Amino acid sequence: MKLIIDDADTQAIRRLIDIYPIDGVTTNPSILAKAGRPPFEVLKEIRSIIGPDLELHAQVVANDSTGMVADAHRIVDELGPHTFPKVPSVPQGFKAMKTLVAEGVKVTATAIYTPLQGFLAAKAGASYAAPYINRIDNMGYNGVQVAKTIHDIFRANDLDCEVLAASFKNSQQVLELAQYGIGAATLGSPIIDGLVKNQAITAAVEVFNADFQGLVGAGRTMADC
Repeated sequence: MKLIIDDADTQAIRRLIDIYPIDGVTTNPSILAKAGRPPFEVLKEIRSIIGPDLELHAQVVANDSTGMVADAHRIVDELGPHTFPKVPSVPQGFKAMKTLVAEGVKVTATAIYTPLQGFLAAKAGASYAAPYINRIDNMGYNGVQVAKTIHDIFRANDLDCEVLAASFKNSQQVLELAQYGIGAATLGSPIIDGLVKNQAITAAVEVFNADFQGLVGAGRTMADC
C-alpha cells in the first residue's frame, strides 16, 4: 500500500518527506484554500519538495467535461510527469476521464462514496479511485468496507485501477486497509504522525537509553564507545 500525504502545508510536507517513506502528496480545493496562497504557487512548491518522481494529485474544479479536461491539462503542464489530475466521479467527470485517458493522462477519480462510482471510474480508465472513508462513516455506512468492496470489484473484473483511500480519522482504519492490500492511502499529517505516536513506544526507547547511559556515561551513544 502506498503512503501518501493529504495536505498542502508545505512545512508539514517537508518534515514528513524527510522522516517517512512517502510515495506522494494529494491535495484538493479545500486543502489548497487553507494554504491561503495562489494554488499553482503552492502546488509548484510541493512539487519542488517531493521531487519529480513522486506522485502529486491536484483536483480540477470546472463543472463540465470540457472545462475539466482544460483544468487537467493545465495541472499536468504546470506540475509535470507523475501528476494526477483528480476528477470527480460524476457524469461529466466520467466523460472527462475517458477523454483524458485517451490522451495518455493519468487520472485519479475522486468524490467516491459508493462502489459503483468506483466501478464506473475504473471502466473510464482512471488509475486511482478515491473513496472517502470517514465521510462515508459519517453518512452511517462503513467506509473501510466500501473501500474493500471497490478493491474486490477491480480485481474480480480485471480492471487496471487501484483504490486510493482518503478521509481518515484514525490509524485503525489505515491498518485494516493495509492488511487488505489496497493500492494506496492518503493521510493528513496528524494521522501519519499518529501511526507511531504511542506512549508505550516512547517509554521503551527512554528506558533503553537510560540503561545504556548508566553503563557508559550520560550523553554517550554507540558511536562514542
